[in-house]
Amino acid sequence: MANRFHQLFKTARPLLGMLHLPPLPGSPHYAGKMQDIIDAALHDAQILSEAGFAGLIIENLGDAPYYPDHVPAETVAAMSVVAAHVRQQTKLPVGVNVLRNDAQSAIAIAAAAGLQFTRVNILIGTSVTDQGIISGQAHLVARMRQRLRADNVLIFADIRVKHAAPLVDRELAQEIDDLFERALADAIIVSGTGSGKPVDANFLREVKKFSGDRPVLIGSGLNLENAKELLAVADGAIVGSSIKVEGKIHNRVDRESTQQLLKIRVNRI
Repeated sequence: MANRFHQLFKTARPLLGMLHLPPLPGSPHYAGKMQDIIDAALHDAQILSEAGFAGLIIENLGDAPYYPDHVPAETVAAMSVVAAHVRQQTKLPVGVNVLRNDAQSAIAIAAAAGLQFTRVNILIGTSVTDQGIISGQAHLVARMRQRLRADNVLIFADIRVKHAAPLVDRELAQEIDDLFERALADAIIVSGTGSGKPVDANFLREVKKFSGDRPVLIGSGLNLENAKELLAVADGAIVGSSIKVEGKIHNRVDRESTQQLLKIRVNRI
């Protein structure tokens, strides 16, 4: 698992930049111009690539309120089109997250567009979320990956994901082992309580301790103030809100903010 992650991202502690998509066709706030969505994604992808980010993640952030498990066909189609355009523009590894928790569609999009990884918010267990109760479907995700001959698509799985609470508390070490060994995750993601909220540093250390050499990523809240401390523990980070214009999640990526974040030098503790 660790080898597959490090083979994909050849830099130490890679930073993965979010491509937060505006509302897609069929969602409540869709503006009716698919080309504008493609242009926004390509704009952000170019800035992140030029700044030196190690990878990109496409996400349907603008589609709130989200379907809990399965998005409709128009969402899959739109995200596949955007993903194909991004894939053609950049040589960086590109991933996809289909909110709220449509991991099967994420695998299908990745396979169709030639992406290298997916993010799955709830891969195992059951969580209470703002979309209701959601249960992980690792068994279906793994079989779809196999069926589509997409074994090269890595799965990054959140542990105790943001905007949610586990239905039942479990021993952390066992939960981590289950994600890696039974659910076949290739990396674990630790986030704060919500989008843009920083992770609990002590919880991050615990997750990394029990994960050993298996990859652990920061999933929210990384910024100029905490990056040095947190990246000394984690194996990389997914960055969204802090690199946006005015630090607002629905804005486009800010060139200066991305460059400042990449200047931080981290020593492993």
